[in-house]
Amino acid sequence: MKPRHFLSLADLSQAELKALLGRAIVLKQMQRQGEQYMPLTGRTLAMIFEKSSTRTRVSFETGMTQLGGHALFLSPRDTQLGRGESIEDTARVISRMVDMVMIRTFSHGNLKHFAAASRVPVINGLSDDHHPCQLLADLMTVTEHWGTLEGRRVAYVGDGSNNMAHSWMEAARIFNFSLRIGSPAPYAPSADMLATGGEYVTVLHDPVSAVEGADLVVTDVWTSMGQEQEAEQRRAILQDFQVNHALMAAAAPGALFMHCLPAHRGEEVSADIMDGPLSVVWEEAENRLHAQKALMEFLFGIGPVAALQGAS
Repeated sequence: MKPRHFLSLADLSQAELKALLGRAIVLKQMQRQGEQYMPLTGRTLAMIFEKSSTRTRVSFETGMTQLGGHALFLSPRDTQLGRGESIEDTARVISRMVDMVMIRTFSHGNLKHFAAASRVPVINGLSDDHHPCQLLADLMTVTEHWGTLEGRRVAYVGDGSNNMAHSWMEAARIFNFSLRIGSPAPYAPSADMLATGGEYVTVLHDPVSAVEGADLVVTDVWTSMGQEQEAEQRRAILQDFQVNHALMAAAAPGALFMHCLPAHRGEEVSADIMDGPLSVVWEEAENRLHAQKALMEFLFGIGPVAALQGAS
């Protein structure tokens, strides 16, 4: 059988994603109660990192250990990719030796080439176009608080052209909520990105208008990895898009704040919001572990959600 991959949220159906989020909450409860659950004994996850990370590495490595398996860390220095071996040849070799691959990389196209040549499931740990594992954690956090995002309003403020904005657009269409992107014109989403969210997404160039009445306000760093030479320019253009107390005052009563981390207090978010009572950032970060455990279980065809494979 052809393996299922998770390169973007669109690779799973709405039914599969909803069930996966519910399963993640169950796995979190089991872990907190000290219940051992090791269905992946004898299985190996290869983790290929072209971009460094705290949360991605710790959550996948810990999650694989908790499920009874083993995680193998590979940096560019640890594989022949760093010496010019083709992506496809690397995929053919690695996928004959391990049971699943997670890749954190720059080019989404390269990720797709790897998956096309792989015999085993491939997970996108982050690419320049998508960050679906982070969205699983974000959606899990919302599910714990509200049960669903359906019918609610989300505001994404900052660089509307990055991978987080793109994955939130996909989520809006799949989960039926309204998403407002508050972004300056130079960093507005492309037409291709907007198409993934369809009528669920609105782009506004005024941050207050974007946040007005929102149930959830989300931001990300203004300068992502690989854009360091643009940092000063980005700060100048994005300075009015900081999520702070004044901006959050425009949101709905009881609105929550999310950030995928790492955060730069004083740039994209003020310290009083980041560390204040509206923030669910630390729950969101912890939920990377549990959401990814549910995802790996699903892609291995194990557990209750696996029975939904292919459900619409």
